[in-house]
Amino acid sequence: MVYPQHHRQIVEELMTGKFILTNEEHFGSLKENEGFYQEFFKLSFDLDLHLKNEYAYLLSRETQENFSRDVSIFIAIMSYELDKDGRNFMEALEFNEFTLEEVDRYFDNSSFIDLIESNKALRDPDSRRTLINGMHRRNIVHKNFEDRFSFTQAHKLFVEFAKELAMKRITAREVEV
Repeated sequence: MVYPQHHRQIVEELMTGKFILTNEEHFGSLKENEGFYQEFFKLSFDLDLHLKNEYAYLLSRETQENFSRDVSIFIAIMSYELDKDGRNFMEALEFNEFTLEEVDRYFDNSSFIDLIESNKALRDPDSRRTLINGMHRRNIVHKNFEDRFSFTQAHKLFVEFAKELAMKRITAREVEV
């Protein structure tokens, strides 16, 4: 059987939880063969391929992984703290570089300290570095230097998730009233 160009790389990266970004050469092959890959991942692994304009990822309906939850909480706290600091968090996540020291300062002084301390991936600087390294391996952040990183377009998935969750809570409150 003849597979599309970059097939092995596409499959290996997506199956390890990595986002494929639009600026990567194999994103084009994935996009050109979207129908094939939709069917391939569904039939082979019962996974859903999500192909956005800026990134692609796989989603399983049956998962117990906590990484996405931890990333969502990390981005939510960063967004809240950036906003509290008077910065447009959407612009900051999209265009700014962050230092590990800056992240630690936001988390150490956060009003969500109970949530942070109860989460193994967020509770201390070493744990947060491990989470950031995991985000780097999955293309959610790009490490510019050892102590600096910026978010890739993949962060938008987690922002969208938070937005949907907030809308559900608002709708639920309106129904209660």
